[in-house]
Parts: sequence; structure tokens; C-alpha cells
Amino acid sequence: MNSHDALRRLIAAAALAFAATVAAQTLPLPPSLVRLDSEAGAQLLVDSQARRAYWPLSVQFVTQQNQAFCGVASMVMVLNALAVKAPPTPGYEPFRTFTQDNLLNDRTETILPRQTLLRQGMTLTQLGLILESYGVAAAVRHADDDGLDSFRSVASRQLAMPGGHVIVNYLRRVLGQETGGHISPLAAYDAGSDRFLILDVSRYKYPPVWAAATDLYAAMNTVDRDNDGRRRGYVLVGP
Repeated sequence: MNSHDALRRLIAAAALAFAATVAAQTLPLPPSLVRLDSEAGAQLLVDSQARRAYWPLSVQFVTQQNQAFCGVASMVMVLNALAVKAPPTPGYEPFRTFTQDNLLNDRTETILPRQTLLRQGMTLTQLGLILESYGVAAAVRHADDDGLDSFRSVASRQLAMPGGHVIVNYLRRVLGQETGGHISPLAAYDAGSDRFLILDVSRYKYPPVWAAATDLYAAMNTVDRDNDGRRRGYVLVGP
């Protein structure tokens, strides 16, 4: 076995081991989605070229602490992966890290009041503004801004560069899942299968999955009534 084959085996083994740690009594998936914790899912990670985001995000992977906090959990993962200076973390002093308890503050309250968040979740626009409040570059793209080809190109390029991250806002039922709007980070793109890896933060509900770019784009290209009727979409974070 040469060193390249050994590395591919190591990546596949690491993907399966990681996915096993986040396994739960999840809901069944439609055939169109490929679980990361399967041989096929692990192989997609091995074959993918745009996977720089996978490793730092996998270290920081968290489960949303309630059903409204998918955006909060996604930002916690990305901000920690980027090593952004975190606020004080009660119980961990003198160490600091972003958690779902310390991400929200007086600044974020002016963007999205906590009570509104708990009642109806977070929009794509609010996601971008909260990220910017922490001093990171966050470019909001609504699905109808550019189209599928642009999303595929821009998102895969972002996932391939150091410090590049993508957070998506999509409608679950378009992917055959249950059921409403959701937010999670992307971790990789495989050009051969034209699939993106979604590190789903509702780990009690669904595992990380590979979704076809066309399906994911369709799920983002849906109207969010809580965001003035704008389409859902994605946020490019980092470089």
C-alpha cells in the first residue's frame, strides 16, 4: 500500500469514527441523501477535494440545545473553528470558547431578540448580521441572487480554502426530511457526485448527510416568510 492509499484509508476510517460519535436514534433518510456514517458516505469524503472545512468543524461539532438554536449552534461551530476570540465562558475560566450560552449578547439582541429567536428561529439575514457582529467576514447570498451554478462554484471554492466556511439555510422537506426551515454548516464538496456534506446540528434528528447540489439549492431556493418573503440561501464566512 502506498502513502496515498494509506491516507485515503485513514480519512475514511476517521469519517466513520467521527460519524459514529454523533449517531443517535435518528429519523429515516430518503434514498437521495447519503449518510456520512456509511461506507459510501466515508468514500465521498475520501474522494472530495473541497474538504478543508471538515476537519476544524468536526472538532467543534455540537448539537443545537433546543429546536430553535440551529443557527446559534452553527455559528458556535464556525466561530470556534476560526479561533475567533470568544467571550468569557462561565465554568471554563480562564479558558474561553464559544457556546450556545454565551454567543448571544446585547449586540445580538438588537439584531434578533432572544424571545423572537426562541419563538421562530433565525433568518438568513440575521445569521449574517450576528456573524458580522463578531468581526468576521460574512457574505449573505439568497438562493435567487445568482443561481445553482454560482452556488456550486462559490461554495465549493470556499470549502477548499483555509479558514473558509459555508452555512446554509434550507427547507428540510425539499430534501425529503421533516420538515421546516433549518440552518447547518457545510463541511465538504465532492465534484464526482456533485454533493455537499451537511453537518446537521440537530444530531438527535438526522446524521451528517451528503446532499446533491441540485437538491440543496432547491431547498435553499424557498421563501422564508419570517425574512420579508426573501429566499433562503447561504452565508460565506471567512476569507
